[in-house]
Formats: sequence, C-alpha cells, structure tokens
Amino acid sequence: MATARSDSGSFAQTEINWDKLDKTKFYVVGAGIFSGLTVGLYPISVVKTRLQVATKDSVEKSAYAVIRGLLKTEGIPGLYRGFGTVITGAVPVRIVLLTALETTKVAAFKMVEPFNLSDPAKAAIANGIAGMTSSLFAQTVFVPIDVISQRLMVQGYSGHASYNGGLDVARKVLKQDGIRGLYRGFGLSVMTYSPSSAVWWASYGSSQRVIWNLLGHGNDSNGSIPSQGKIVLVQGAGGIFAGAAASIITTPLDTIKTRLQVMRHEKRPSTRQVVKALIAEDGWKGFYRGIGPRFFSTSAWGTSMIVAYEYLKRICARDL
Repeated sequence: MATARSDSGSFAQTEINWDKLDKTKFYVVGAGIFSGLTVGLYPISVVKTRLQVATKDSVEKSAYAVIRGLLKTEGIPGLYRGFGTVITGAVPVRIVLLTALETTKVAAFKMVEPFNLSDPAKAAIANGIAGMTSSLFAQTVFVPIDVISQRLMVQGYSGHASYNGGLDVARKVLKQDGIRGLYRGFGLSVMTYSPSSAVWWASYGSSQRVIWNLLGHGNDSNGSIPSQGKIVLVQGAGGIFAGAAASIITTPLDTIKTRLQVMRHEKRPSTRQVVKALIAEDGWKGFYRGIGPRFFSTSAWGTSMIVAYEYLKRICARDL
C-alpha cells in the first residue's frame, strides 16, 4: 500500500495521496461505485426534500408519512423521483469534486506543515480547505442538476407543478427564467454545501487522527500497520462523526435553499420571505425541518462514501 507521509505515524500508511493514484482507473471504477451508492441512498434525499417544502397544512409531516404516501400512490418508483437527472449528472460532478479535493488537500497539507500544530489540527485545516474548495468548483455543475431533481422530487406535492421528466423541467425553467433559473439558489447552495463540505472533511480528517492516536497508531507508535478491518471501522466512525457535525450546522441553509429552488416562477419568494414563512409556520425549529432524514442522509452518505472512496483509492494505488 502506498503511504501518504512517513512522518505522521503508522496511520499515515492508511492514506493514499493523489500522486499515488492510477487516474484512469480511479475515475472509471469510481463512477461505478458512486453510482451504486446513489441508487441505495437516493430515497432518503427525496424524503428529506419533501419534508423541507411541506406547508403548515400538509398531511405528511413525518418521514414515515412521506414514505407511506409515496409507496401508496406510486410504489417504489415514487422514492426515485428525479433519479435519472441526478445519476446523469453524478459523474461530471464527482470528477470535478474529487479532482479538486485531492489536489487541494496535498497543497493545503504543505501549507500548514511549517506551523507548530498537532496532527489532528493540521488535518482539520488541510481537509477543511480542500473540502470547501472542491465544493465551490462542483457547485457550477451540481446546482442545475439539483434544481431539476428537486422539482421532480416534489412535483404534485403541496401544490407543486408536475413535469414530464428532467428535460421538461429544464425547458420550462429556461423559458421562464433563462439560464439564471437553473442557478436559482446558487449563492445559498454555495453557502450550504461549501461550509458543509469544509466541516465534513475537517471533522473526518481530525477525528480519524484522534481515533488512531487512541488506538496507539499515532506519531509515537512503533509503525505497525493496522489491519484492513480496523482501517475500515475507523474510517466509518470518522464518517459518522463528520456527518453529524455537518448536518447540524448546515440544515437551516439547506431548508431555505430547497424552498427557493422548488417554487414556481409566479410564486417565487425572496430569501427573506422564505425565512419569515418558516418562522411563522413553525418558529425557529422550522429551519430544522427534515433534520432527521438529513442527519441520516448525511451520515449514511458520508460513511458509505468515505469507506467506498478509501477502498477506491486503495485498489487504484499504483505500485511505486
């Protein structure tokens, strides 16, 4: 296995940097792995989105009610509304995101190396910078996909319009609002996902090192290589911790962004109006609508993604 930095304890042997990867294999195999994850976890996103746009008079006010309603009216396909659009856009988004993440992370680690910081602190800063930067790049591709898929997820729900697939959504949005319509909520999306990505990667990087230190694989260890099972468990634990931190911090912005993206042109509110409406309907807890599914989604996505991602890097590492 390739190593990341030999001076950072034996746990560094669990890390594989960008220059150690077979890039072609990384992108091709990665597309298949992450598409599979999307299939398994997509319904959680549908439930979360419906809860966030529900009005005060909506009958479905819990995740269970939303799932039951979708299964009753549409069966399993109802849990995959907008899936075609998301899966089509997932490949370019992942390519942009992962390339920016890995290249920026290497540069960020070099930047913080001269400072007299603990290894978890260095990891938090470097991973946080990489997470935020990669998210900023990815939003240019992701937001139009998000706008289309969100509308498909809530079509016919609480008075929302119905569409004939993703292309129909894109055509109507472009007709009504032009290209700006596909980037509705772009600012909030950046404000939501960039900090979320920064918090997620910072929490993941630092928590991993804390766990490794507790397990005796820190800077002062004897250099023994952890077993594959232990590596996966630590990475999974780091993903859960990171998901919890990110969901708690960013759910309010995600709720506002989702409402802005799914409103029809003639009913389009301002950010301020959305905030006032949420407070009027549910008080400040309205900003945390869908927090349960979002926490589960973020943790499930994060843990599954990071375990798959670290596995992907291991099988794509070049022998040097």
